[in-house]
Amino acid sequence: MDPLDEALWEGNQRHVRGQISHRVSLPGLSLEQRIHTQAGTLPKPIIYAETGSRIPYDTSVTLWCRGTMKAKEYCLYIEDLRTCSDRQKPLEPGDKAKFFIKRSVAEKYSCTYLSPTGWSEPSDPLQMVMTGFYSKPSLSALPSPVVSSGGNVTLQCSSREGFDRFILTKEGEHSLSWTLDSEKKSSRLFQALFIVGPMTPSNRWTFRCYGFYKKSPYHWSDPSDPLDVQFSGPSVSTSPPLIGPIPTADCTVENLIRICVAGLVLVVLGVLLFQAQTNQRRTHDAART
Repeated sequence: MDPLDEALWEGNQRHVRGQISHRVSLPGLSLEQRIHTQAGTLPKPIIYAETGSRIPYDTSVTLWCRGTMKAKEYCLYIEDLRTCSDRQKPLEPGDKAKFFIKRSVAEKYSCTYLSPTGWSEPSDPLQMVMTGFYSKPSLSALPSPVVSSGGNVTLQCSSREGFDRFILTKEGEHSLSWTLDSEKKSSRLFQALFIVGPMTPSNRWTFRCYGFYKKSPYHWSDPSDPLDVQFSGPSVSTSPPLIGPIPTADCTVENLIRICVAGLVLVVLGVLLFQAQTNQRRTHDAART
């Protein structure tokens, strides 16, 4: 256990007996800091990558450490807690700080923050994964990428690289991942078969896969080309259901009104025609007399 881990552990044991004062040396800061803390007063910070923890090799990354509104300073640690590799002042509204890593590597990052009562405990570690170390594998669906609703699909990830393992990822809003050991299909081809399901049309199913070696589990290959799974049968409507009764009664009333108006018009026309014929007969009879 690292010195700072031991110090934090011992301090936590004393929390139950009240307030403590524990001295910790942070070489990266070149100063001594005294922790004055009490149980439950300093929430653990959260560290996350702006674009996700999976990034291409040899690219920059922005990390965020979120603490509390009373934080005065944030410290970033790489791999261990013995040295603070970078420190930043909080940004508005004051509960987080930004760390820019010019050239990120596949390492673990964690952070702490300084409050008026002392330094917080470290965040849970963030493991970064670098992609692009090897050529991309091939991803295909067996027997085809068309499935029925509620069914399963078998996805084959294969490569000639001889990877120890393959990782299948579902892209999009609800991302998922599966890991399998590779199998040697032939003298030059390695593969893994992923059975995924049940599949429903309510979600978009786009997959990619990666390969890696056990000796370097956070150095992945380039991603495979994306594979979209399609669904057989009629498409499922995503329109919201109608609210309230269907207005059939209104339609019936409108039709009755139209029929009555049409009938009234016919009656009026009949009366006018009858009057015209009656007047014509009277005129004819008067002419005879």
